[in-house]
Amino acid sequence: MVKIRLKRIGAHKKPFYRVVVADSRTPRDGRFIEELGTYDPLKDPAEIKIDAEKAQKWLDNGAQPTETVRSLLKKSGIIK
Repeated sequence: MVKIRLKRIGAHKKPFYRVVVADSRTPRDGRFIEELGTYDPLKDPAEIKIDAEKAQKWLDNGAQPTETVRSLLKKSGIIK
């Protein structure tokens, strides 16, 4: 199963995430299929940059977003 999820790349106590499409069996920070954008929770307000076209393509192809990514997609207006 293909999932749209977060990949943590930030340092200790400084989280920064990439929104990626990955096989559900791979580790959180492991191999991924495609990068869709970034999420920076430390900025105020949190900075969300997601390529809407790519994200919609993957959602149409059956990729399942995690709960956190689903809320990010809703905030950025990609899904209703």
